[in-house]
Amino acid sequence: MNHEQQTIDVVKKVLPAVVSIVVGKDYEDLLRERPYELMVPHGDHIDPPPPEDELPHTSGGKVKIGGGSGFIIDPSGLVLTNKHVVHDENAEYLVTTSEEDTYPAKVLARDPMNDVAILKIEAKDLPTISLGNSDGIELGQSVVAVGTALGEFQNTVSAGIVSGLSRFINAMTDMQGHSERLRGLIQTDAAINPGNSGGPLVNMNGEVIGINAAIVFGAQNIGFTIPINKAKRDLDELKKFGRIRRPFLGIRYVLLNPMLQKKFRLPVGVGAFVLREGIPGHTAVLPGSAAFQAGIHEADVIVEINNTAITEKTVIEDILENMPIGSKVPIKVLREGSEKLLELVIQEKEKEAEIKTSTL
Repeated sequence: MNHEQQTIDVVKKVLPAVVSIVVGKDYEDLLRERPYELMVPHGDHIDPPPPEDELPHTSGGKVKIGGGSGFIIDPSGLVLTNKHVVHDENAEYLVTTSEEDTYPAKVLARDPMNDVAILKIEAKDLPTISLGNSDGIELGQSVVAVGTALGEFQNTVSAGIVSGLSRFINAMTDMQGHSERLRGLIQTDAAINPGNSGGPLVNMNGEVIGINAAIVFGAQNIGFTIPINKAKRDLDELKKFGRIRRPFLGIRYVLLNPMLQKKFRLPVGVGAFVLREGIPGHTAVLPGSAAFQAGIHEADVIVEINNTAITEKTVIEDILENMPIGSKVPIKVLREGSEKLLELVIQEKEKEAEIKTSTL
């Protein structure tokens, strides 16, 4: 079988399980929460939001504000996509299959660390895609990306190769300007466009090896996908615990580099500098958190966690990601010029206790 016929067979195999996702919201909620999404640049000024009846609507009667792609992984209606496609907890989500059947979708879980979301639609006997193993990916292997390009062109297919591995980027993930800090990505030259987000990247066996996540605007033939093994881990967490559990340290910090080392007059130029960033009401170490209980102080420089050095490419989130909740790990800090070895007990990240990290 030649490569062209193999690609055609892969597309036929996976296309029935690829879906479009439409995002809708009440007009009044949009005016109150995000009026800028309704404003239109016009010459040297910006037009105010148009009346509701002039805007596109979903089949559920909401104002259409965005969309993306996804794929069915279970006949009962489990769908994988990107977290940023379904990030608004107050929006309506509709899933349209390749057969043009539309279902309301419930978001079962969002993984903000890996930009993965799991949806559920109420249906039976749906076509599915098999999940592959992203740990075995090799540079140069052929891949196919499928999705709803630009939010309009359903069942768009592009082919290419794996052109990079373990990429680390800060990238816009859609046309509304949402940005994600993504790590450990697969890079591909298969065309990925806004609206492709959440669609599958498949190998030549028709197995999903990645979830299309981001493009770099201004570049050509450079797209990025979330390795599917990250989503498989999320699925296991959801099945076992009913939610996606994530480790949480409980600090604010900046990642050091030589410039920041000079600015803060520190003895090292790598590591995580625990800092409250001068924002009123903020604290560098969250009381009661894992970091607090381990004895981490503001102005400490965390240089290692579990014997892994912290750098601009290997950040705290990367190291903690694979740590089991409740496990004990050594953490090395630099305090007033002296190294201290502390013990950290990994805690689960709870929504109400979330502290955002900064990598200035």
